[in-house]
Amino acid sequence: MNLTIKNIDRNNYDEIVSLKVGSNQVNYIETVEESIEEAKKNSNWKPVGIYDNEKVVGFAMYGVCLDEEKDGRVWLDRFLISYENQGKGYGKAGVKLLIDRLGKEYRYDKIYLSVYEDNKDAIALYKKIGFEFNGELDTKGEKVMVLNLLDMK
Repeated sequence: MNLTIKNIDRNNYDEIVSLKVGSNQVNYIETVEESIEEAKKNSNWKPVGIYDNEKVVGFAMYGVCLDEEKDGRVWLDRFLISYENQGKGYGKAGVKLLIDRLGKEYRYDKIYLSVYEDNKDAIALYKKIGFEFNGELDTKGEKVMVLNLLDMK
């Protein structure tokens, strides 16, 4: 496995938007196309593809919400591994790769994400990596999790 993060452009747009989650996961996350459209309207969001060598396996969108707390919060707002690539270790490796990128790119101490309470697989993954619930709910009623990067050093 050789995971990398690539920006989305006209050369890889079609392969990125073709990524789909399993039918049991569609209610947990917006489509890739919806996410990219949202990022076009809000320049704080950065949509990216997750690749294993030259094969696209996943998608993520991240950014800083400046209207939260004094200096804002860094959010891993969307993350998915396509259904045909699930169960191969890409989820854990992909989140860790994104954590590293967000830590270097933004230099904040914490990374936030939110997850539906009944999305047990995602919660288990995030907890294994070190995310913990902080007692907050986001605007859609998802539970907020936070990873303190200082705890990882």
